[in-house]
Amino acid sequence: MIHDRILPLFALMIAAGIFLSYVNPTWSGQIAETKADIVSNDQALAAASAYATRQNTLAAARNAIDPENLTRLSAFLPDSVDNVGLILDLNALAARSGLSLSNIDVTKNAVESPDAFGALPVARENPTGSIDLSLSAIGTYAALQTFLIGIEKSIRLLDVQEITVRGSDTGLYTFQMKLRIYWLR
Repeated sequence: MIHDRILPLFALMIAAGIFLSYVNPTWSGQIAETKADIVSNDQALAAASAYATRQNTLAAARNAIDPENLTRLSAFLPDSVDNVGLILDLNALAARSGLSLSNIDVTKNAVESPDAFGALPVARENPTGSIDLSLSAIGTYAALQTFLIGIEKSIRLLDVQEITVRGSDTGLYTFQMKLRIYWLR
């Protein structure tokens, strides 16, 4: 009879020892870490699924835009500077206008955000970049007007920052201009 009571008590003590020494640490250690990893992976999977859905929505919206308008937008605000192409375009415009370009210098502007009093705050990372282009030209005042109208009607986004005119008795003037050119980063 004593054996009948000792054996179940001994089995209960062995079961408690196994639980405390192996099952509980495994359950609260490795298994808990695995469960946390599963939850983290499920969250990452949900975020990736939301990203893919958003990407597909944006791709469908982009594909719905007329390709001609996309081409015009790409020309208006290109994704690179393309100095050589721009200089060739400006030189062709000057030639059609009757101006002769003599000096073209490309410089990166120092300040890319508005510095005017009361200007709206600019986002920390501006999606557009800009460079300054200074050029010298010789021609008549009418040729300068035609050149500026051509810049105004240009499909490329350009700002005329400064114009300096040096007079002459012959009717040909020397013009110094500073243009700002924009592109999408």
